[in-house]
Amino acid sequence: MNKRQARLFAIGSTVVAAVAFLVLTIDSHRQFPALTNAQNITPAVTHGKNVWHKNNCINCHTLFGEGAYYAPDLTKIAQQRGAPYLQAYLRDPSKFYDEQRHRRLMPKQDMTDAEIADLVAFLDWVSKVDNQGWPPRPILVTGAGVAITGTRSADQAAAVSRSAPPPGPESLPSDKDPVALGEIVFRTVSPACTACHSLVPGANMAGPSLAGVATRAQQIVSSPEYKGKAK
Repeated sequence: MNKRQARLFAIGSTVVAAVAFLVLTIDSHRQFPALTNAQNITPAVTHGKNVWHKNNCINCHTLFGEGAYYAPDLTKIAQQRGAPYLQAYLRDPSKFYDEQRHRRLMPKQDMTDAEIADLVAFLDWVSKVDNQGWPPRPILVTGAGVAITGTRSADQAAAVSRSAPPPGPESLPSDKDPVALGEIVFRTVSPACTACHSLVPGANMAGPSLAGVATRAQQIVSSPEYKGKAK
């Protein structure tokens, strides 16, 4: 190949690459409305995005893998935790995680209830975007942060650890023990029950503690004042 042929090859390759890039870019923009569910971008979602940037959430967290990697990726957090949990957590993160146990703690942002609601709406919209499985290896939320009213005792701390869902998938037990099957559902349903409920007495998260719920239910059902149909 002489110099003239090499020059023509370089020019031709550049033109082909540029055309391919433009075609793929146009095709991507054509698909964006469907992939992002653009019809669901409400004023609340838009304001929630502004709240996200106003509070510099991206300085620690990532969305779609973009941002800092000091804290979990929040692309799917709305599906993993649910709106009630996120709203309660954003009001006061210190009620869900202990700085001594978890070594670091998200600072309280002092957001208004309206800002929190819109931020959660934004995260809910983000969680439903078809991101083609990206990022492939995000930093995920670990543990089952528990909000405990009052002082946490050593027994409560141990119970919190036991109530956290174990890592990895669980297989169904070979027998048909309803208790074992119920525990599998409790720990593996998405979002996990432990995202909103604790098994520790007096530990109220986004939902009430489930400690002793079976005993309380039995007492209510057997009470003469109970007029429902549950047995």
